[in-house]
Amino acid sequence: MKQLLNTVYVSDSEIYLALKGQNLNLVKSNETVARVPLHNIESICTFGHQGASPALMSECMRQNISLTFFSGSGRFRGRVTGESNGNVTLRKQQYRISDDEVECARISRHMIMGKIFNSEQLLKRTMRDHALRVNTERVGDTVKRLKESRKMLGDCCELETLRGIEGQAASAYFNVFDECILQQKEVFSFRSRNRRPPLDPVNALLSFAYSLLAAECAAALEGVGLDSYVGFLHRDRPGRTSLALDLMEELRPIIADRFVLKLINRQQINPDDFVVKENKAVVLKDDTRRSFLQLWQKEKQETFTHPFLKEKIQWGLAPHAQSLLLARHLRGDLEAYPPILIR
Repeated sequence: MKQLLNTVYVSDSEIYLALKGQNLNLVKSNETVARVPLHNIESICTFGHQGASPALMSECMRQNISLTFFSGSGRFRGRVTGESNGNVTLRKQQYRISDDEVECARISRHMIMGKIFNSEQLLKRTMRDHALRVNTERVGDTVKRLKESRKMLGDCCELETLRGIEGQAASAYFNVFDECILQQKEVFSFRSRNRRPPLDPVNALLSFAYSLLAAECAAALEGVGLDSYVGFLHRDRPGRTSLALDLMEELRPIIADRFVLKLINRQQINPDDFVVKENKAVVLKDDTRRSFLQLWQKEKQETFTHPFLKEKIQWGLAPHAQSLLLARHLRGDLEAYPPILIR
């Protein structure tokens, strides 16, 4: 269990939620493992299959405490709320901002800044930990370019300009991404980012990781009451979770990219784990996909200290923490949206 900004996250799939007096009672194997007074809680998020008692759901509805259910893998399943809750007001504010380019740019600027900063840090960590195995001059030059890109963001209030800066930074980053691959270079070499379809094993891994991350960001946004389909940087498109794509930008380097590099450099993925289709698309074999998902779930259990909240949380809760901070900003509780910046 983790409590962040008056939201309780129950990540242990074996815990059953019950009501004990005016307390949230967390039960595992018929034993109470924790209690939290309901008057200290605004919302509860639970991951897994054990569920919650009808008495707790009824009391949460009475006190306007949202109770959100996710699958063990992080897929949004549903939410229990009372008669009056802030979701309508929050979404109306989200829709208003989505129609205001200046406001969209103001929020998007912070997300792009987070993405570029985290990309810098991934490259700097590679230089620091493997100085004798990488072209430090080439990677160092790219880090400088990324820093310049961050400076260019400044007070930019035009979405097209922001997209241009982000695109240039992403191009510079991926130009040296191959330097971060230290094992099995004969197969896992990276020349450029390609997708729809991915044409090499590294791009296949990145595309799969990005798809998982986008789904988890969408679930996290829905969990706090936001509409994952209405974005600020990514424009509306039928069937596209645009706000999830916005949110995941800053998380790509520190969650998806870092995970893919771990798989390759630790040789947890091998050249024979892929299939080349007739259209030259490279895809993961079914068994490989299952192994990937198992390792992804394990990676999400690792912890880090959130730089803004100053709390130690699991990586799997990072999209939820950022969704909560975004909702707080849209409600006016935070002056600006704080991206997650990992050194």
